[in-house]
Amino acid sequence: MNIKGLNNDLQKITTPTMADIVEVKLIEFLKKKAFQPGDALPKELEMAEALGVSRNVVREGLSRLKMLGLIESRKKRGMVFVHPDILGSLEKVLDPIIMDDTTLKDIFELRLVLEMGLSELLYLKKTEKDIVELERIAKTQDTGDNTFRIKQEIAFHGKLYEMTGNETLKRFQIMLLPIFGYVTAMEEQPIQGKTNHLDLVEILKRGTKEDFSKAMLEHLAPHFDRLKDF
Repeated sequence: MNIKGLNNDLQKITTPTMADIVEVKLIEFLKKKAFQPGDALPKELEMAEALGVSRNVVREGLSRLKMLGLIESRKKRGMVFVHPDILGSLEKVLDPIIMDDTTLKDIFELRLVLEMGLSELLYLKKTEKDIVELERIAKTQDTGDNTFRIKQEIAFHGKLYEMTGNETLKRFQIMLLPIFGYVTAMEEQPIQGKTNHLDLVEILKRGTKEDFSKAMLEHLAPHFDRLKDF
């Protein structure tokens, strides 16, 4: 029998490690006991005895929860539950250098989709001061330098995110900047949509949110088209 062929048909059996199981059990425990931020977890020894594992395994499980931003170490209190940092882990890995092309494409698509949905929040929270600043950015003279162009793109679109007033959205946008810069830098020629930055500013001044959504699609359309060949 062809062993190589057999290896393709039969997948290796994988089982979770004790640390994997403890991680799941600890999360279930936090939810079952309805832990609130600031609540202290039991001592490592107590958890080890309750779970029937060594303290080292419990320590590994706690380390994973700490990496997820669910718990943190406090002086004289040990591990305590905290407000989950939903973006903390992503911040550590969102780097084009360590990502494959498929992941980069997926994340760039995510950014485009996010920007397509900004109109509702923008029209709810925009101010005159915001519009003035956005227009100043849009009027910044293009020197023709690719690095300058990327910085200008980031500044304009970053301001749009800032105008939403949504802190999580703003933070996520900052995390996506390296991806945006990486993909944009690969463009041999600047991509121009039917609607430019100044057009978008004018619509924010006088148009409706529906007008802005349509204009944003026109502005981003070349990026969507380019993704076909990414």
